[in-house]
Amino acid sequence: MSDNYDLLVVGGGVNGTAIARDAAGRGLKVLLAERDDLASGTSQASSKLIHGGLRYLEHLEFRLVKESLKERELLLKSAPHIIRPLDFVLPWIATRRSGFKVRMGLFLYDYLAGKSSLAKSHQINLRRTNWGRGLKHHYRLGFTYSDCWVDDARFVVSMAMDAAQHGATILTRTEIGSMHPDGKGWNVELRSGGSSRTVSAGLVINVTGVRADQFAREVAGIEKTPDMRLVKGSHIVVPRLHAGDHALILQNHDDRVVFILPFERHFSLIGTTDTPIDDPDREHVVDEDEIDYLLSAVAPYVKQVPGPDDVVWSFAGTRPLKKGSNGAASTASRDYSLDLSKRGDASMLTVIGGKVTTARKLAETVLDRVSGLLLAMQPAWTANATLPGGDIEDIEGFHAALQKDYPDMQAAFLQGMADRHGSHCRDILGNSSTEVELGRSFGGGLCEREIDWLREHEWAVTAQDILWRRTKCGLHMSAEQRDEVVAFLGS
Repeated sequence: MSDNYDLLVVGGGVNGTAIARDAAGRGLKVLLAERDDLASGTSQASSKLIHGGLRYLEHLEFRLVKESLKERELLLKSAPHIIRPLDFVLPWIATRRSGFKVRMGLFLYDYLAGKSSLAKSHQINLRRTNWGRGLKHHYRLGFTYSDCWVDDARFVVSMAMDAAQHGATILTRTEIGSMHPDGKGWNVELRSGGSSRTVSAGLVINVTGVRADQFAREVAGIEKTPDMRLVKGSHIVVPRLHAGDHALILQNHDDRVVFILPFERHFSLIGTTDTPIDDPDREHVVDEDEIDYLLSAVAPYVKQVPGPDDVVWSFAGTRPLKKGSNGAASTASRDYSLDLSKRGDASMLTVIGGKVTTARKLAETVLDRVSGLLLAMQPAWTANATLPGGDIEDIEGFHAALQKDYPDMQAAFLQGMADRHGSHCRDILGNSSTEVELGRSFGGGLCEREIDWLREHEWAVTAQDILWRRTKCGLHMSAEQRDEVVAFLGS
C-alpha cells in the first residue's frame, strides 16, 4: 500500500464517508482514517430521517430545506433497502400553531420539493381513519405529509464500502498522532494497535464532528479554529405505541416538535431533544431529565402512555453547529459551513454542521471548494449512483423473490437480511437452503454467516459494531444472547 495520498479524510461519520466516496470516484487517491468505528459518533445516533426539515421553515431556512428535499429524492433511489418513504401524521392543536400556519407550511414544503415520488400533504380526520390509531380520542383534525426513514449507521457503512470499491483506503481504529506541513501537503502520523506509520497527503479534510476545533488546534496546529456550538439530541426506544407504519410528529408546549417513529417492527423511537453542552465527552450521554422531557412530550397524545420503565434503549448524538446567534439550541441553523485554514503552505478544510440528508451534497460542495488545491478531478458523479446493495427497483418484489428462492427460511429473517444488505444479502445467503446452514444462530435474526460478512466486508470488529451499528439485532436479543456474541468475537 503506497503511503502517498491526494486526500486524507479524518473522520468516519456520514460526512467523512460521503467525501471519501465522492473523491475516490473522481479519481483521487483517498485515505479515510477513523479513530473508532465507522458511524460511532453522531452518525449512529440521529433521528433516522432523510427529510427536508419541515420545522426549519419557521426559521426561514428555505435554501437548506429545498436542498434537503432534492437530496431526499436522490437518496431514496440510491439505497431503497435502507431508505424508504415514511408518512407523518401531525395532530393539530389550535393553541400551538394555527391551522392556517400549518397548511401554509405544508404547502411550501410540497412546493419546495418540486416533482417528487412521495405523497403530497393533506388534511385528515383522525377519528374516522386509521391515521388516528394510537392517539387519544379528542384529537379530531390532523395533517399528513411524507419524508423518508434511513438506517443511518448502515448508510455510513454503505458509503464507506462504495468508497473502497472506488479505490479509497478505509482505516478504522486509526488515530492521527501528529501532522506537519511538508511543502503544500502534510506528513501525517497514523497510530493503530500500538504501532504507527507516516503517510503524506496533499490535502486534509477535518470531519471529526464535535472535536473538529480541538483537532484543528491540537493536532493540525491551526492557530485560528472555527467557532462551534454543541447541541445534543437524545432519543429513547419503547415498546410500540401505535399501530400502522406511519410516524407521528407532535407539537410540544415549548414550540418544538417531537417524533414518534415506528422502529424495528416492535418498537417506537421517540426523539429528539436539543440540549446545549460544553463537554464533547458527554456527546452520547442521555440524561434523566431528557428522558423525562421526551416522555412528557408524548404523554398528552398517545393512549398507551410510556413511563421510564418502558425505555428499552436510549442513545444520543451531538451536532457541531456553526456559531451564530445566541438563541435557543432548537433554532440554531442545521446548515453546514466549511473553514479552509493553512499552516505554512499546507491546507486543511474543516467541516462544521450538516446532517445525514445533505451529506452527499456536502461532499460535492467540499470537492468543488478544494478543486484548485488538488490534481485534476473527474466530474461529480454521485447524484445518479446507487450505493452497494441498492440496485433494487422494487423492494417489495425483491422481498417476495427472496422468499421464493429461500422457501425454508423464515420470512422475518430474510426481510431483516434484505433490509440491511439489499441485493448483497444473496451474497451472504449463498447456496444455503436453511438457516442451519448459515452457521450458529445468536438470536435476534443474527447468524454466524452474517457476522463473517460484517467482519470481512464492513470493518466490524466488536460486538458493539455488529449488534448496534451494522445491525440492530441487539435490540431483539436477551442480555445472555448479546453476551454470547461478545464471547464469540472475543471483544
